This record gives sequence, structure tokens and C-alpha cells, in this order.
Amino acid sequence: MKNKFLVILLGALLVLVLGACGGDKTDKNANGDETTGTTAVDPEKIVQKSCVQCHGGNLEGQGTAPALDKVGGHLSETEIHDVIVNGRGGMPGGIIKGEEASAVAKWLAEKK
Repeated sequence: MKNKFLVILLGALLVLVLGACGGDKTDKNANGDETTGTTAVDPEKIVQKSCVQCHGGNLEGQGTAPALDKVGGHLSETEIHDVIVNGRGGMPGGIIKGEEASAVAKWLAEKK
């Protein structure tokens, strides 16, 4: 009886492990929605989720967080990306990462 239970348990574990190894490759975007990697990153949605709490709903700046509505006029896309990834002043780095950080940096660099 113990052997049958052990075989069933091991079989169930094997199914779980193999099921986790394959299948649909999905990721979660900044909104927590599943993506398949074919969807374009929407920098405006990322900014709404990750930046407006400190920089204001229109990126006008508030408190000690600077305005970002014209940040592209004095920082390049590369400089903006560096701030997003590494932080600066009171802003911690890594709030937005990877492809999303690149998309937001490009979008903000166009704001002049």
C-alpha cells in the first residue's frame, strides 16, 4: 500500500515539474497583464503606474520630485535611461527595468 501511494505521489510531482517546464511562454508587463512578448511596450501606461505618484499626474513635478514634462529638453535618452536604472538624488534606481526602462526613456526624451 505504501509503495502504491509513493508511486502515485512521485507521478503527480513529475507531472507538475514537466508541466512547469514547457508550454506557453508569457511574461507580465508593468500592469501585471500577461504578454507573449509580441506586444509592444506602452511607456505611457508604465509611467502612469510607476512615476506619477512622485512626479505628478501630468509629470509636472511635485514635492521634491522634479517635473518630467520637458525632461527631454535637458537630458538625452541615454541620460534619462541611466537615471531610471541607477537612480539619482531621492529617486531609487530600478523602479522600471529592462525593455520597459528603455521604452520610457525614449518616450520621456521626446518631451521637450
